[in-house]
Amino acid sequence: MVQGTTSDAGKSTLVAGLCRVLYRRGVRVAPFKPQNMALNSAVTSDGGEIGRAQAVQAQACGLLPHTDMNPVLLKPNTDTGCQVIIHGKVLANLEATAYHAYKPKAREAVLASWQRLREQYECIIVEGAGSPAEINLRQNDIANMGFAEAADCPVILIADIDRGGVFAHIVGTLALLSESERKRIIGFVINRFRGDIALLQPGLDWLQQETGIPVLGVLPYLRNLHLEAEDAVAKDTPDKPQTWLRVIAPVLPHVSNHTDMDALRMHPHVDFQFIELNEPVPPADLIILPGSKNVRGDLAVLASHGWRDKISRHLRYGGKLLGICGGFQMLGRKIHDPYGLEGDAGSSDGFGWLDMETTLTKEKHLKEVEGKLTFADAVVTGYEIHMGVSSGPALERPLLHIGTQAEGVLSEDGQIAGTYLHGLFDHAEATQAWLNWAGYSQLKQAQETIAHYDYLALREASLERLADEVELHLDWNRLQSYL
Repeated sequence: MVQGTTSDAGKSTLVAGLCRVLYRRGVRVAPFKPQNMALNSAVTSDGGEIGRAQAVQAQACGLLPHTDMNPVLLKPNTDTGCQVIIHGKVLANLEATAYHAYKPKAREAVLASWQRLREQYECIIVEGAGSPAEINLRQNDIANMGFAEAADCPVILIADIDRGGVFAHIVGTLALLSESERKRIIGFVINRFRGDIALLQPGLDWLQQETGIPVLGVLPYLRNLHLEAEDAVAKDTPDKPQTWLRVIAPVLPHVSNHTDMDALRMHPHVDFQFIELNEPVPPADLIILPGSKNVRGDLAVLASHGWRDKISRHLRYGGKLLGICGGFQMLGRKIHDPYGLEGDAGSSDGFGWLDMETTLTKEKHLKEVEGKLTFADAVVTGYEIHMGVSSGPALERPLLHIGTQAEGVLSEDGQIAGTYLHGLFDHAEATQAWLNWAGYSQLKQAQETIAHYDYLALREASLERLADEVELHLDWNRLQSYL
């Protein structure tokens, strides 16, 4: 099990790297995260929903994602509440105190999935959540040491040196663990190191002497490595000598599946930026309204920061606008939440650029789909994760055809598009069509280079690169006895 001294210490990345190394060595390996709190999710082979990071780790193992890989998923929709998903299906919306009381039942789901995976695979690499030193959450813990103790699982503790204070993070974490929990830690991994390792060595020697626990390795800071984020919005972009198209998306308070934008963020000739709500909106060829776990709430926040006027100005100057899932719902006239699924029950005015209304329903739509764009001869493969049903005259002009079924909306003037599909830009053919729609095809240079960009190949190459570094920098002689 990989646990971290903090959130974003590198747990997901290390698990993915370990999984790919073992997969390359012919080991039947699977990822597992008992409890995940994230708004980036994926549809699984068995028709459920899990955290996006576990889907990436499944890819590292050469597997299709399955709900047993992440039996408990929490999707925050307010500051104190979240949608609780057990074995891929929505259980309920619970406030934090109510979920805390539910944890013993959640533990049963976790251990059931754990047992099923143990029966199928030679090795399971487990990912913790947050930090095991969050002492206010220790009772009935199923995410970190509580699970490790129940499963009798050895633990690697990873810490991020790039944020500073790495030795304090490690020693402080150990100080807040029980004696039995400390004994579970078989070694430390220092993540995101840049510089001369000789200058770090005295600290590593002190750490092992002080704690009696070895340092299993120091992973370098890997520039331009791309793995889909578990939850945090990625602001870093690869080095791009020349870009020809600018795309922006607002960072919503409850933004979900923002990894939809990764293919654009990594594209060598697209200047993609996430824009904070209070930042000036730069001129752009395309604005994307991403998904949201609280559509009415995020819509109100967007409006309060003047984004209605900012987008209207963008449209007047000929820019394109795309709404994905919750962002699609915002484009309509009304959004109704009669059951209070994402906050207080009620209705809100949408931006009104598309003649449609959306009603949130208790049933969540989860499916993988393949369709064809109506404005280009291009196939789009993606997935749906939403609880809304949209209707109205705007849907008579669909954006896609999925078999004989119409999906999404393309405005009459072709300037505004909306869809429930995530993963729109993941395949090269679809990426080319979308960017051409946004203005890319007007640039001769772009036409000559766009065909060479393959986001799926980039994801696979990133896993291979990560595995190379994990294999090179970790002490596999020590690790082997635990695998």
